[in-house]
Amino acid sequence: MMDETNFKFNSRVIAVPAGAIFLIWFIYYLEITFGFNLNKYGIYPKSFVGLRGILCSPFIHSDTSHLINNSVPLFVMLSALYYFYGKIANRVLIAGLLVTGLLTWLLGRPSYHIGASGIVYLLVSFIFFSGIIRKYYRLIALSLVVVFLYGSMVWYIFPTQERISWEGHLAGFLVGLAFAFIFRKQGPQPEQFIFSENEEFEQLFDENGNFNPPIEEPIDNNE
Repeated sequence: MMDETNFKFNSRVIAVPAGAIFLIWFIYYLEITFGFNLNKYGIYPKSFVGLRGILCSPFIHSDTSHLINNSVPLFVMLSALYYFYGKIANRVLIAGLLVTGLLTWLLGRPSYHIGASGIVYLLVSFIFFSGIIRKYYRLIALSLVVVFLYGSMVWYIFPTQERISWEGHLAGFLVGLAFAFIFRKQGPQPEQFIFSENEEFEQLFDENGNFNPPIEEPIDNNE
């Protein structure tokens, strides 16, 4: 049976999302307060200098609306990741950030790609597909909640608007799907039930599964 400690609340469930949100808001505060423009630290595809954006771009946002739109789902999805997939959460997040950024660098248009939306798509995709692949009812329920909350996001993995980095969204979506498959044997697993053998019960059936009770010997009342 599954170890229920997989779903126990711990400080990381709040600390990691809160820390991430604080950091991106603090960086944005520095930008608007001191007049910095950090867009040049975003991912610039197929440029050696643009590789630095793999680490920097999730913390840079173009305006307040962009920041708010990413903050809420980022907090929710990070909390879900660390609550339901705590044992593999760090690996999924760190490796996912790097691979998503690299894929954006390879696929993207020649422009600066900034924002945490690639990470949001990574988390949404990973959590949704992990529940389906693992076939565990609690995680499937979580997948349905994710679809209800963020299902409409799927349209933004296509080039619908010029100013949106759909390449970053697509990269995060694909990496999340791949990680759901790669990590399918790690973290929470479906409950396994083990049934003990009962030889006396099994003897009531033949090799074809037909009920075949033993024939009772007649009792000789003359003895």
